[in-house]
Amino acid sequence: MVLIEQLLTKDEVRTFRKHLDQVPWLDGKGTAMGMAAAVKNNAQADTNDEMVRQLTNLLLAKYGENPKLVSAVLPHKIFPPCFNRYAQGETYGFHVDAAIMRLPNSADVLRSDMSMTLFLSEPDEYEGGELVIQTEFGEQRVKPQAGDAVTYPSSSLHRVTPVTKGARIAAITWMQSLVADTHVREILFELDQNIQQLLQNESISREQLDSLHHVYHNLIRKHTSV
Repeated sequence: MVLIEQLLTKDEVRTFRKHLDQVPWLDGKGTAMGMAAAVKNNAQADTNDEMVRQLTNLLLAKYGENPKLVSAVLPHKIFPPCFNRYAQGETYGFHVDAAIMRLPNSADVLRSDMSMTLFLSEPDEYEGGELVIQTEFGEQRVKPQAGDAVTYPSSSLHRVTPVTKGARIAAITWMQSLVADTHVREILFELDQNIQQLLQNESISREQLDSLHHVYHNLIRKHTSV
């Protein structure tokens, strides 16, 4: 699980929220697959609305430009983000995201390796509404600042706790990674983050950095599946 702070700036969040206040919202059960529909109770912005499409494309561009997101996921395909809203009393029980998803208006499919929630509401705007992810280290509860995003394996059980006051607005997406193995992907992320830190250290020689880059990229070549 990786927290990506300020994937959107506060100004960008305000712009998104302003537009989302004006778009049509539908029952979220219409997009749930399999058993997930039985535990889903929220609203989802109408993906056929032109403004929603524009906001989706803006987010896709932001995702592709974010170095930490690219490092953590190594995305090959990204499902167009969906905007959801949880009002008072709404929730999403424990579920696992579908393994295979058909990309909208396409014959192409995506294997969901990583899921991501981008928070568009400040934590003090709503009560409850925590993203709860089951991991090998126990349950992780997430309720970050607006503009922050969290990525986590799509294979994990996760839920959104009931909202008891206010409204929780977020964007969710799923990504197929170039590296299918979760453990290998975690190692590559840790290696890349350390390389990025070393780049700021003037005492590290260019030869040392080149050597680490050599290892990193050859590991990607070894484990990439496209």
